[in-house]
Amino acid sequence: MPTPTLEDVARHAGVSTATVSRAINTPDRVQEQTRLRVEAAIKTLSYTPNFGGQALASRRTNTVGAVIPTMDNAIFGQALQVLEESLAREGVTLLVATSQYNREREEAQVRALVGRGVDGLILIGAERPPAIYDMLDQRELPYVILWVSSGEGRHVTIGFDNDAAARMVVQRVYDAGHRKIAMIVGVNAGNDRAMKRAEGARKMCAELGLPALRIVESSYTLEAGEYAAQQILSNGERPTAIICGNDVLAAGAIFAARKLGLDVPRDLSIVGFDDIDLARVTLPPLTTVRVPHRRMGRTAARHILDWIRSDQRPDSVVYDAEWVERQSLAPPAM
Repeated sequence: MPTPTLEDVARHAGVSTATVSRAINTPDRVQEQTRLRVEAAIKTLSYTPNFGGQALASRRTNTVGAVIPTMDNAIFGQALQVLEESLAREGVTLLVATSQYNREREEAQVRALVGRGVDGLILIGAERPPAIYDMLDQRELPYVILWVSSGEGRHVTIGFDNDAAARMVVQRVYDAGHRKIAMIVGVNAGNDRAMKRAEGARKMCAELGLPALRIVESSYTLEAGEYAAQQILSNGERPTAIICGNDVLAAGAIFAARKLGLDVPRDLSIVGFDDIDLARVTLPPLTTVRVPHRRMGRTAARHILDWIRSDQRPDSVVYDAEWVERQSLAPPAM
């Protein structure tokens, strides 16, 4: 059976080929009754638009690429969901790749998406080889960086101040009465978000006159968080509070405390970061930092589309991270 063409769809729907094109590319410009006829014809004929031909004509592919560290972290998935929905409403397809926190893999994924002709890119964090940015600038390809707030004028960022958020956490834990504090963070190499959180917490502890902050780096899994907490709780002087770089690590730390016979928060307070759904169902529910992941995804879609369509670079956006008080933080036992 021959492949159906645009002309076949137009004939079947009783409209012009120009109307079919508008119904596919800009459906809001087509009367609903006509659009429904075109959609019915497309379904009946199993027609697939030739986006390659459209791309050659418009020099656009109506695709945006995104490279994220991992699919395992729910917070990235939630931001991507909002990003994808926002782009889809504008007729733009989102192509997603993961780097697994590996610089070489991320560079390969970025180059692959650029090679596929994406109209713009969404990236997580600003820490990567300058050669990647040089390539994007040379190609004049719009890109937006999420999860960070950068003072550098080179990048358009949509995020929050990780350093300031970590400082806020230490201050809140200190205000609750804790003086012996430890921290579990993600591996810092190639992860400027984790690095900034560790730096902010370390600096705040020093400003408050607390002992040097003990920091353990960990991959972002329940098992790794449990193991890191066991290291902290089983070696040296036991802290009264552990600050964690995300909620998954914090949930793992709660498991470790329970295995050691410690009650949270009576014997040990544990604080998370992100406020994913898991934070509300741990026992006890996690005190944590709410990251504006949905707003970042929504704003990223608007910024990247505006940049692509207008060729005008948008401004960076800085959101606040919000302290969320639940039951895993309490004053230390006397």
